[in-house]
Amino acid sequence: MKTLFFILLFSAISMVNYAQQPQIYNPQADVSKAISQGLIKAKAENKHLLLQIGGNWCPWCIKFHKNCTEDPEIKTVMDANYIYLLVNYSKENRNLAELKKLDYPQRFGFPVFVILDKNGKRLHTQNSSYLEEGEGYSKKKIIDFLKAWTTDALRAEHYTGK
Repeated sequence: MKTLFFILLFSAISMVNYAQQPQIYNPQADVSKAISQGLIKAKAENKHLLLQIGGNWCPWCIKFHKNCTEDPEIKTVMDANYIYLLVNYSKENRNLAELKKLDYPQRFGFPVFVILDKNGKRLHTQNSSYLEEGEGYSKKKIIDFLKAWTTDALRAEHYTGK
């Protein structure tokens, strides 16, 4: 009986903790449609599409999203250069068909970031561990990562002398 009590208590605590987590990902979202719409917007604004793949179950996914939406300096770089889209990966919806098209970025763990150009070509897949520092993310590493993949950073004339 004690065992059953502790199992129920642990389950209740887990549900409360999960309910308190921000729900930033939408497991029911039509990711194919969202990516298509994001690419239309990216093309119109001459930006890249940044996909953050993860789930509401992932504390590191929540941390990264908070950095991108709450830190003014990171948000400025993000808004100026990217259309930012959250792609759900959870037991409710793994979005495997879309992730297959992106060459299985989930192999790097979560969150994982995929940058698409305005035409939908995959430019880069980023393992989030390279952006970590201590118990969170490094502001400098995030900004450096974002700046390294902007449309301006990829302009050939910066490197060819033309």
